[in-house]
Amino acid sequence: MSAPAPTAARPTDVSPLLRGVMVASGGALGLLSLLALVRAATGMAPTAPAAHDVAVAVHLMSVLPAIPLGLYILLTRKGGARHRLLGKVWMAFMASTAISAFFIRVLNHGSLSWIHIFVPVTLVAAWAAIAAARAGDIPRHRRRLVAMFLGAMVIPGLFAFTPGRVMAIWAFG
Repeated sequence: MSAPAPTAARPTDVSPLLRGVMVASGGALGLLSLLALVRAATGMAPTAPAAHDVAVAVHLMSVLPAIPLGLYILLTRKGGARHRLLGKVWMAFMASTAISAFFIRVLNHGSLSWIHIFVPVTLVAAWAAIAAARAGDIPRHRRRLVAMFLGAMVIPGLFAFTPGRVMAIWAFG
């Protein structure tokens, strides 16, 4: 009995290195978020006054499920009806996350801060990724979504754990 032939990589797959970066960074962000939520839900975390702000609540409700969903979509089979449906849900989460972030101004005395640059970056990246898919340019679609996952979710997501922010208060006290 011979060993099965190795499966050729699909042209829409990402490299093993990039896959590792996405899993490590998205996984770390997901685990930190889970820690923060568990601590907040069980009363182990101090109260974060900004958590009662509607924009913060909407932001958290849309970004938190987008983390594992984005990883799932990026790392599983592409092109089918499930991929397209989950992709639309993920894009809706990301648009909601970006738009709600625009209204979060707790840390900067009511003004926009440098992190708000991710609002237009996210919205433009979403539009560009969708346009690439509709044009049939799947390699560009893939690049845009990987960049969007890392650059519009993971990087700003990790900044959510800096001192004074809701997730940092919940995760670390």
